[in-house]
Amino acid sequence: MAILKVARLGNPVLRNPAREVSVERLAQPDFQRLIDDMVTTMREYQGVGLAAVQVHEPIQVAVLEVADNARYPGKAPLPLSVLVNPEIVPLGDETEEDWEGCLSIPEIRGRVPRYSSLRVTALDRHGNELDFVASGFHARVIQHEVDHLRGHVYLDRMPDLSTLTYLTELSRYWTDR
Repeated sequence: MAILKVARLGNPVLRNPAREVSVERLAQPDFQRLIDDMVTTMREYQGVGLAAVQVHEPIQVAVLEVADNARYPGKAPLPLSVLVNPEIVPLGDETEEDWEGCLSIPEIRGRVPRYSSLRVTALDRHGNELDFVASGFHARVIQHEVDHLRGHVYLDRMPDLSTLTYLTELSRYWTDR
């Protein structure tokens, strides 16, 4: 498995909507290898999610996993998930604002409002249909990755850029707020 190059903010691949993946494509060995490489890359950089567009593949695939992660301490674990062609529908109008970061925007965090709860439909890596409800941090990660698949980054969702901060300043000035 390979560690893939992560596109950084400014690369046009991050601003273009991704294409849907056909069911026939899911079974192809190169597609399965891409998913494995995305998981390896996400883990290498201590991410909790990674969209295919972030590794220069403009297709609707995202991987996510929350384990013991130094970048997001104290977050509840989530098993490894692969979402192909995900669709999300908010369950209500309730939102939560929290700190968010991105492997494509390294060393920076900002407070981003996200829906508290979602219905998620997608395919898994083998083409099985997924239909579940996600809430809290799980819902936040899914919305972040789906935004990538739509050509958006978390900065686009920030109503107030005054919270944008480098990680070193986050721990120094913002952790008690």
